[in-house]
Amino acid sequence: MYPSFKDTRKRLIMQSLAMFLYTVIFNNLLGYILDDLVFKSGTYWFKQTLINSNSAALFCTALVIAIYETVYFMSELKQSIEEKEMLKRESLYAQLNALKTQVNPHFLFNNLNTLSSIIPEDPKKAVDFVQQLSKVYRHILEQKDEQSISLQTELDMLKAYGFLLKTRFGDNLEINIQVPDEKLQQKIVPLSLQLLMENAIKHNIVSSSKPLKIDVYSVNGNIVVSNNLQVKNQVNESTGTGLENIRNRYKLLSDKQVEVTESVSDFAVSIPLIGK
Repeated sequence: MYPSFKDTRKRLIMQSLAMFLYTVIFNNLLGYILDDLVFKSGTYWFKQTLINSNSAALFCTALVIAIYETVYFMSELKQSIEEKEMLKRESLYAQLNALKTQVNPHFLFNNLNTLSSIIPEDPKKAVDFVQQLSKVYRHILEQKDEQSISLQTELDMLKAYGFLLKTRFGDNLEINIQVPDEKLQQKIVPLSLQLLMENAIKHNIVSSSKPLKIDVYSVNGNIVVSNNLQVKNQVNESTGTGLENIRNRYKLLSDKQVEVTESVSDFAVSIPLIGK
């Protein structure tokens, strides 16, 4: 009954009342039975014995409750410390993983290939591409150690990241970002939207015959990243590590849940905004 820390007062009151009532009733009932059937003692002696017996029984009950609660709190405290340390490690791993994902050779290779192809055709666009690429890296380096950042900051980086993807995939990729201004100062876990957009690209076909559409929008205090589902035929199934990392980082900051919905045609992840 009332197992959580926030219900400690209720649990102690209910537990103490129940045990004290049970102790007093059982102890007195047993005393009357023994005196009436066995000892046949005088009233004064019986009252004194009953008082002493009740005092000893209540003291033992209080001692049992104190020992039980001490063991319980030590167990909960140990579990809480272990969970906190685990979540810190997960948070650090997620941040470092997001950084490594972007700075890996494949990411550089793809973007350098894209850059080399557009330099002869459109030098101005090539300059814009380098500027947006620089913006993405700068954001990662500046925000990788933060637990939360403003949605405005995250969306600015996401637009730069989207520019790189659009330049690479052209009309085969459509990205729509529609978030009202009043949400922009609320907080979000850094690199989470970028990671979700990256996962959409990684796990879905992006081609002229099957264009990929990614939408980013706000619903009921959440930011949703959704895409039409056209999964690649992959040898190894997705482990879901990216989503699990986002979930664990949110556990450090909020009791709100990251929600995933999937239908035959669409996949969406809803991330709660933390507040200003």
